[in-house]
Amino acid sequence: MTVAADLADERLVRSKGVTGAADVVWRRLRGGDLGSLPVVVGLAVICVVFYSIDPRFLSSFSLVNMLTFAAPVGIIALGIVLVLLLGEIDLSVGSVSGMGAAVMAVLVVRESQSMVVGLLAGIGVGVVVGLVYALLYTQLGIPSFVFSLAGLLGFQGVLLYLLGSEGTINLPVDSGLIEFTRFSYLTGAAAYVLVALVVAIYVAGSLWTIRQRRRAELSSRSVRGVALRAVLLGGVLAALTYYLGIDRGWSYLFLLFAALVVLMDLALRRTRWGRHVFAVGGNEEAARRSGVKVTRVYVSVFVLTSSLAALGGVLGAGLQTSVSQATGTTDTNLTAIAAAVIGGTSLFGGRGSAYAAMLGIVVLQAIQSGLNIVGVDSSVRFMVTGAVLLLAVAIDSVARRARSASGRG
Repeated sequence: MTVAADLADERLVRSKGVTGAADVVWRRLRGGDLGSLPVVVGLAVICVVFYSIDPRFLSSFSLVNMLTFAAPVGIIALGIVLVLLLGEIDLSVGSVSGMGAAVMAVLVVRESQSMVVGLLAGIGVGVVVGLVYALLYTQLGIPSFVFSLAGLLGFQGVLLYLLGSEGTINLPVDSGLIEFTRFSYLTGAAAYVLVALVVAIYVAGSLWTIRQRRRAELSSRSVRGVALRAVLLGGVLAALTYYLGIDRGWSYLFLLFAALVVLMDLALRRTRWGRHVFAVGGNEEAARRSGVKVTRVYVSVFVLTSSLAALGGVLGAGLQTSVSQATGTTDTNLTAIAAAVIGGTSLFGGRGSAYAAMLGIVVLQAIQSGLNIVGVDSSVRFMVTGAVLLLAVAIDSVARRARSASGRG
């Protein structure tokens, strides 16, 4: 969907109201431009089904826990979104997250280093892995599937080696990491101030975009449309803030995840680097002929993917208060990849957004939370997750064919 088409749709909505909006939605669906609609509808269905079975599913206590535990794997999924945008894959993010957490734990507990040193070292592991991956891909031409599969196995071995015969390292209960991940929440007046700040930033950014486009004599969205969106955004966030505040409020961990998603979305949509990522994912050779530094794009994406995996690993360790042989196992790995795909990132490259990581992991966490509440065996969760993933890929494939047939690409 181009900016011009988006603006034309907005003018149609303004002129015809609800009828125009219905026409726009129907035309986009027929053209394969589904956006976040499938995952939003799926999340709504999940909520209705589990709430009808047990109303505790949508209690403030349950929602706070759901968002908090979704954050670490969601951060890992954010990195998966980036590598999928290039049409590549990283199968080792779970193992990298576990290895980063193990490095942090060994330094803090066994070597008596500060938590800051441990965190920097853990995340630094991800940076090094990303650089090695970029070298293997850009200089040796090894497919990402191959070297990341090797990393999945190898880094799992490194985790076991670092943990040693004990198999588990418990983090200090008074550490800042545990305090941040498990016990820090934003509620009360401060939470509403944050909501107001988010809305203000949205309005300021939208008005700046309108001003820039008008200065360039390009069509732009109306100020009234921005105001309506701002009111809707503020209302939804304020209502959610009130409901979560009945329990503990917004988890600092989830707020960090949300901030990373917003920053990555801005980087992808508003910077030259982001445009180059989409260009390389869409057609690498065309991007290279257009002057895009393709190698730099691959290096930056592989480094960011592994670094976010390591960050998610150390934060997950803080949430669990320990690092064990199960840290960053296949469950974490596949959940992160599934979240990115279920959230709407195409496996074929060139289509997706940072918000796909958030939507996808919330869907998966909602499924897990709902099944746990109703007392279903964990084996069912894997089967349901697999079915949802297959459905998401099928929808993406059908939408891709529809876009090709309609000439939208």
